[in-house]
Amino acid sequence: MLVIGITSRALFDLDESHKVYEDKGLEAYRDYQISKENEALLPGQAYPLVTKLLDLNKRIKNERSVEVVLLSRNSADTGLRIFNSIEHHNLDIKRAAFCGGNSPHTYAKAFGAHLFLSSEYTDCKMALKNGVAAARIIPAGVPKTLESQLKIAFDGDSVIFSDESQEIFDTHGLERFDKNEKDLAKKPLLGGPFKPFLSHMHKLQSLFPQSECPIRIALVTARSAPSHERVIRTLREWQIRIDECLFLGGLKKVDFLKVYKADIFFDDQIENCDLASEEVPTGQVVNLK
Repeated sequence: MLVIGITSRALFDLDESHKVYEDKGLEAYRDYQISKENEALLPGQAYPLVTKLLDLNKRIKNERSVEVVLLSRNSADTGLRIFNSIEHHNLDIKRAAFCGGNSPHTYAKAFGAHLFLSSEYTDCKMALKNGVAAARIIPAGVPKTLESQLKIAFDGDSVIFSDESQEIFDTHGLERFDKNEKDLAKKPLLGGPFKPFLSHMHKLQSLFPQSECPIRIALVTARSAPSHERVIRTLREWQIRIDECLFLGGLKKVDFLKVYKADIFFDDQIENCDLASEEVPTGQVVNLK
């Protein structure tokens, strides 16, 4: 079963509540949340991803294949509004950890999470140190649920692949990078922090006929020929299906993500994330460097 750990600020729009906390302190925040606990929160940036993941359980007979766990810095007292909002939006979320001001990342591994989504970069980095892939949800406008099909887009290097080749590019430039990838075209890349999550998504895809699959996966990478071959051979070696591979050769990814209509895009470069978040929900993949 795929398990996603998500914070309340990634799932719902808590910007107004958070401003109360920052401006007036914890007690004012507590009073505010209690006074509003019957007022449902609006969707946050990761809401479309969560709803479509949970909907997969309705499509897969006799098996619960996805669980979403709420992980929150709120106390149970202030968190009642969040659970009320979950009920209002008919989200099938049953498990939660309210950590009373402490970082909730510590419980991600205990819940068996394969992915941790948070608005806090530091929490994501700590989750990764604890062995759980993590992404910081980039703040943006109201997320759009564009289609019924779940569409996830991944960057390649340092996300689903290791950073071994990215380091060559960063240190020695494009020419040396292309030569390295051409020389090692038949040697599979090592997996990156999001390979396990991608593998779980592939397993979910395999439960449906390809022509009727409610999940679509895209690789959106700055690579181009001749570095494409190693990517293709790596995915073949992993026996993972990618529905769309976009080798952009350095073009801005945001225009292509808008066409693809991603429910979420995962990239490790903050510049790419900031641009992408103008059009689609985006998660900045953290690393330990």
